[in-house]
Amino acid sequence: MNQSLTQENDGQILLLNKPLNWTSTDVVRKLKGILKVKKIGHAGTLDPLATGLLIICTGKKTKTIPFIQEEEKEYTGTFYLGATTPSFDKETEHDSTFDISGITSEQIMNVVEKLRGPQMQTPPMFSAVKVNGKRAYAMARKGETVELKSKQIEIKEFEIVRIELPEIDFRIICTKGTYIRSIARDLGLFLNNGAYLIKLCRTRIGPHLLTESSEIEDFKVIKSDISA
Repeated sequence: MNQSLTQENDGQILLLNKPLNWTSTDVVRKLKGILKVKKIGHAGTLDPLATGLLIICTGKKTKTIPFIQEEEKEYTGTFYLGATTPSFDKETEHDSTFDISGITSEQIMNVVEKLRGPQMQTPPMFSAVKVNGKRAYAMARKGETVELKSKQIEIKEFEIVRIELPEIDFRIICTKGTYIRSIARDLGLFLNNGAYLIKLCRTRIGPHLLTESSEIEDFKVIKSDISA
């Protein structure tokens, strides 16, 4: 186990590999029970269908959460070309399908070039963004209309590492608040087609690496060494 944490009386910064199908809140709740701490939170939500680096802060270290959230993020994953879903990922079923027989690797790379850099991005309807005090995903799941405002983000690096249609593997470095699911949507739109996210892993937050993280099960072993 390679666990990165600060062993101090005023709290810890813990690096965790979030399991598939867990919400970030699930992880916080589980660790709160294991570590027996009163104050705990995470520094940046990961969707349930995503895996990878989730930073957990306890005690006085929770004050560092806003600063950690400002750090750039790195992701790897897979887009599916030729269909769309309301959630822009696998949470919901296809609502449209498209012919991809005419799509070339050159066209895909040209679109990737257009998607790099600063831009305005609209979050997915199925997101944790609050609209009139309610989470957008809660409203979307009830079939309510959700109007979300675009916000400034930057895609600093966008690399395609494999194209075997309908799948496209990628690596992305981006700023705070970027939705990779929205990048999937935009990729499909630029190709006059459709795309959604089928796999996502966060590999880095600022200087913190997924390779330095631990699994939830590991904390049951090390909890006696941690004081919050």
